[in-house]
Amino acid sequence: MTQDAMIDEWYPVGLVSRLDGNGRKTALMGEPIEVASDTDGSARVTSKGRVLPVRVRYGHVWASLGQPQKELFAIPEADQPGRRFVDVGVVRVRCSPLRAVENFLDIAHFPFVHTDILGSEPHTEVQNYKVEIREDADEVWATQVKFYQPQAARSASGGITTEYMYRVPAPTCSVLYKTCPPRPGEWDVITLFVQPLAEDLCDVWPWMALFDDESSMTDLIHFQQTIFLQDRSILENQIPRLLPLDPGMEIPTRADLTSVAYRRWLKRRGYTYGAQLVAQ
Repeated sequence: MTQDAMIDEWYPVGLVSRLDGNGRKTALMGEPIEVASDTDGSARVTSKGRVLPVRVRYGHVWASLGQPQKELFAIPEADQPGRRFVDVGVVRVRCSPLRAVENFLDIAHFPFVHTDILGSEPHTEVQNYKVEIREDADEVWATQVKFYQPQAARSASGGITTEYMYRVPAPTCSVLYKTCPPRPGEWDVITLFVQPLAEDLCDVWPWMALFDDESSMTDLIHFQQTIFLQDRSILENQIPRLLPLDPGMEIPTRADLTSVAYRRWLKRRGYTYGAQLVAQ
């Protein structure tokens, strides 16, 4: 994948609910862009007077600086009746956009960063799970992930062993499927859509598709914001700031299988924006 192909990816650039004619001035991979509603109410994204390709999906506006070769990835649960769709908002993080995705894939930090919510001591062991790069979809998947959590979701009333599936459908996006406490047999969907502002700066847009008829929308948003804000301080203090793609630069453990696969997948695709290729 060349630099042009990285430009050809779809990236989140704003919330549909916040579109207006005044426009939101922001950036995408170092280029200034403006996100606004067009005269007919549709989303419009421009860069230096040029109109960019746009998609509106999952509560967000998506744009590309190039010409995407494929459509925005599908999340079938976004069309499932009965779900509540939660636009969590945006958090700016001084880290590589790839670091933000990788942290979302990390299970081992739950007891130490999200203590008494997503994890707690002495339940720190990461059990064996399966990781693969699915060639047909060109996505990274981790399945059969299980972890004890004191409060797996806003609607959870006590600790449970939560099952997860992680999916990376695009270099700066991740989709998490997890046990749905109020509706066994279904999955709650929690996503992380990352807008790369620069190689070491990004806006993170979490979005959720849940089965939860009890919690208020404010409580659902605050719960997820609490989780991510706990992560932000960790992300902003990681060294090196860019994500190393050379396997010799950081020593992985069994719990890092998804991270290893993600880095290998990025390297194979030639996606290097926000990455560090060699030791410095």
